[in-house]
Amino acid sequence: MKNTIRCLFIFLIIASAAIAQNDTEFRKIKNTAFKVGEKLTFDVKYGFVTAGVAEMAIPKMKKIFGRNAYHITFQVNTVPSFDPFYKVRDRYETYLDNEGLFPWRFEQHIREGGYSRDFSAFFDQRNGKAKTSEGSYDIPEYVNDIVSAFYLARTFDYTKLKIGDRFNLQNFYKDKVYPLDVVFKGKETIEVSAGTFDCIIVEPLVQEGGLFKSEGNIIVWLSDDELRIPIKVKTKVLIGSIDAELTAYEGLAGKLKAKK
Repeated sequence: MKNTIRCLFIFLIIASAAIAQNDTEFRKIKNTAFKVGEKLTFDVKYGFVTAGVAEMAIPKMKKIFGRNAYHITFQVNTVPSFDPFYKVRDRYETYLDNEGLFPWRFEQHIREGGYSRDFSAFFDQRNGKAKTSEGSYDIPEYVNDIVSAFYLARTFDYTKLKIGDRFNLQNFYKDKVYPLDVVFKGKETIEVSAGTFDCIIVEPLVQEGGLFKSEGNIIVWLSDDELRIPIKVKTKVLIGSIDAELTAYEGLAGKLKAKK
């Protein structure tokens, strides 16, 4: 019995050491853009009508697969007056490694009108596998989901880019890996309910696994400072476009210098 316990103890030490050794190989990315406690609120407009409210938040840090990860949530709900026309209750979650800024887990729950879709993936970043209810799939190092890619893009240095320059990311969705380039489109000063902001404009070239049921291109205005918070997001859908504009923010990682 003692030998069994001793062997088990030795095995646990070796396994822990192996994981620790493996973890030292993970990248580390400096992040001054966001922190736990950040919450961003948006009015979602369809044309001139305020159809809903969206919220992006980092409520807590959570231990997952032995690593500390930001628990990030994104949800969109139509307002009660718009529900009879087209009711939306969408929710996304990702668990983003706090040092390497890559995802460990992703969930997507879409409820739009009579349509629903649920998808989740566990990213085994140590062994290069994505595990879903449909099976296990090979993934490249530091593959993203759509939400984790957005938060990673907030940490990029855009100061020396020319219009058309891009960052190359990869997005896993359902059972495949898709290219997800982030293209720099220029700068603009815009006014929303939360104020007037100097912004940089980026376009994530999403092929699959984007926001909302209808896939379409996304244009994002980020604050032109270290925080890179989203000020406005325009998403083209089957008919027209959906605009999300910042109305409130709290728990920022630093001073919002882009606000005029």
